[in-house]
Amino acid sequence: MRTSIPIWAAVALAAVLGAGVTAAADRGLLAPAAAAIGVALAFALVVALTRPTTEDADTRLHRLLVTPIALLLSVTAGLLGGGIIDWWLIEPVAYPLGALIGSAAAFLLYRRLATTLALSFGAVVAAGALALAVTALVLRVSGVQPFHAFGRMLEFGLQPDSLVLVVNSGTTFYLSAVAVAIGFKMKLFNIGVDGQYRLAALLAAAVGGAWVLPPVIHQIVIIAVAVAVGGFWAGIAGYLKVARGVSEVISTIMLNSVATGITAYLLNTDRLAVQISTNNIGTREIAETGWVPGIPAGFMGADREIFGLVLLAMAVGVGYWLMLNRTRFGFDLRATGQSPTAARASGIDIKRMVLLSMVISGMVAGLVGVPQLLGQSHYYALDFPTGLGFTGIAIALLGRNHPVGIAFAALFWAFLDQSSQILDFEGIPKEIAVVTQATIVLTVVVVYEVVHRWGLRYQQQQVGRELARGEREEAAAS
Repeated sequence: MRTSIPIWAAVALAAVLGAGVTAAADRGLLAPAAAAIGVALAFALVVALTRPTTEDADTRLHRLLVTPIALLLSVTAGLLGGGIIDWWLIEPVAYPLGALIGSAAAFLLYRRLATTLALSFGAVVAAGALALAVTALVLRVSGVQPFHAFGRMLEFGLQPDSLVLVVNSGTTFYLSAVAVAIGFKMKLFNIGVDGQYRLAALLAAAVGGAWVLPPVIHQIVIIAVAVAVGGFWAGIAGYLKVARGVSEVISTIMLNSVATGITAYLLNTDRLAVQISTNNIGTREIAETGWVPGIPAGFMGADREIFGLVLLAMAVGVGYWLMLNRTRFGFDLRATGQSPTAARASGIDIKRMVLLSMVISGMVAGLVGVPQLLGQSHYYALDFPTGLGFTGIAIALLGRNHPVGIAFAALFWAFLDQSSQILDFEGIPKEIAVVTQATIVLTVVVVYEVVHRWGLRYQQQQVGRELARGEREEAAAS
């Protein structure tokens, strides 16, 4: 029997318990271990004092699944919070504050985490564990100790400068994945993000290097050119689909090749390029008025700077969520993706939606190269990053087309890329990170599909039980 106390009191008690236990245990344990114990005890108090508020809270599946998943997520939130705060404050203060965050998360997650969402989190955990197991097996067969390889990757990947590179790479990965996800929501496969962002970056760099404009205006012009070029190039595939019925998969793949040809033609010293070094040519360097200042990362002990346009990526993520969930266009987009026939019957112009979705996807794709262009390179050259569009496809699948899920997937992907760089110095093939990435994408897709089908059956069973209960109540009343 749970004690009936005000909600605010339960939250306050859990927060005080979590932070207090962490501060006390930190005297004899490592700070992360102390925080994990503190959050776990706070979670136990939340379970004792409150009840879940979801509709399926009384089901057996909810009790068996949601509680452990909510506990795991709460402890993770506490550890991440403590680790991040530790960049600014001393450890004895940082981890109790992290436990405070984890305790608040424990309250929210236990009360509001639905069974279907818990299933999704469980699928991610299961897929991750399976991917690590497969990678460990490959390492073992290759004669490498898995724990040694994983330990070195973790140690190197968590260094301050490595974390800055993870955030910077994750920023471009995120924009690429959101561009792909917009198409996925319409059941459109925009395979052409790679060509769209490279052509957009080239022309934006050429325009940015051609003139010196006042600050802010200069940056806005460069970004606007990138967005316009990306949207136009993707719009070609959208037009071909609605006007001629050409599959967007075929047209975007072909447009990638065309974009590569145009880029090679324009990036020539007789046209848009100048000689940068003996083996490299590129567009004229953008004047400093067009640069976007980085965010100093000295607070975490790093010598590098975080791309200033990480804020642009965040804004794109928020805009993507608002468009999908708070606009008529987003509703039409999701409805068309779920059932084009039903959407047409409800008055939605399918061809218009296809064209607009491809254009918007291309506009976001045009932004992919901008953080690198304005934050570090300042010109488009032969060594400008390539292949980001195809990486975005994998990350969108891994993040299930959700803006938050994509963010975690992008950072995870970037972490694997960065942390694997140390393996060459250990005599271990760094391609092992590619094995992990490929395996986790495959397992996530498979596990999610299994969970999705099982979740549908579960929802149907719940509806059946509710209908049967209503009939019994009506019969008893009569």
